[in-house]
Amino acid sequence: MLLRLAAATVFLLAPAAANALDTSVGEIEVSPIVTGLDEPWAVGFLPDGAILITERDGRLLSVKDGAVSEIKGLPEIAAVGQGGLLDLVVPRDFAETREILMSYAKPQNMGVGTALMSARLSDDGARLENVKVLFELALGSNGGLHLGSRIVEAPDGTIFLTIGDRGNRMSAQNLGVQNGSVVRVARDGSVPPDNPFLSRPEAQPEIWSFGHRNPQGAALDLNGNLVVVEHGARGGDEINRVRAGANYGWPVIAYGRHYSGGRIGEGTARPGMEQPSYYWDPSIAPSGMMIYSGALWPEWEGHIFVGSLKFDYISRLDGFPLQEAEQISSDDTLRVRDVREGPDGAIWFLSVGQGALYRMTPAD
Repeated sequence: MLLRLAAATVFLLAPAAANALDTSVGEIEVSPIVTGLDEPWAVGFLPDGAILITERDGRLLSVKDGAVSEIKGLPEIAAVGQGGLLDLVVPRDFAETREILMSYAKPQNMGVGTALMSARLSDDGARLENVKVLFELALGSNGGLHLGSRIVEAPDGTIFLTIGDRGNRMSAQNLGVQNGSVVRVARDGSVPPDNPFLSRPEAQPEIWSFGHRNPQGAALDLNGNLVVVEHGARGGDEINRVRAGANYGWPVIAYGRHYSGGRIGEGTARPGMEQPSYYWDPSIAPSGMMIYSGALWPEWEGHIFVGSLKFDYISRLDGFPLQEAEQISSDDTLRVRDVREGPDGAIWFLSVGQGALYRMTPAD
């Protein structure tokens, strides 16, 4: 069923035909589910079949029973530059707690900072209750650059949140601020006792890894390990397998150049700094990431899927060493912001260019 959302009115349209797309596993069907979205950023799935979608300008939408509605009760959100209402995660215990997690640009005295909130979805699904800020950047800044903002629930129930350097390059090498890092907090916002920098008084205790430029995609691999994808400058978009306490090099090392054409840092390697598992040159402007279970396409088990905002495709990566194995592209894959596996193994993605949510399934 194709739904269209426009202003405050919801239009229910006739069922839309799926588009056929040839891939390495044969023909698949790409079906539009919701159109008329305004800068969609993330999608999540509830146990009752409802779908949640965030829009960057500050709307949380629910898709259920053939209708799209807006969920009320969000806190103040700074829709500035790349900032706004960003990622969304439905935790594994939602059926018991009805709690969801979202990241957003939070207004602060010194500007804007990346923040993580939890909220209970009301029993009727119409509003948020008990909204809590679990984490916010200790030192916000002006402008809307490089907020990162992907959320991942770890196997142990702790929460990873990616944060960009906020346009301040060298801050990503400064453990005294959380810019350019992956942070890890407990579900109540407290700092887990095994975070890697707790013994260093100069370090922010939430930091899990650092030296990141702007990670806008993150997921767990099939072994439960964190993987992130982050924007480079001109070239050097990276996929990194994240380890506790590791330094991923930005802006000391990078596989790209500044937008001015100038050299970045010292080159591509330095002792004590991690190498990417894969990098793109030229940059594809990567965003949402998903690592596939193999439920509907066993040939893709464990493969990494990354949306491209620049070149309008979904990148599929596999192998040792990791390589881009396929570019899944059609008129529907315009500026892919998020890629998720649905409860039934279908692959869902959000297209900013089309303002739409799509579902990919095997062709009949």
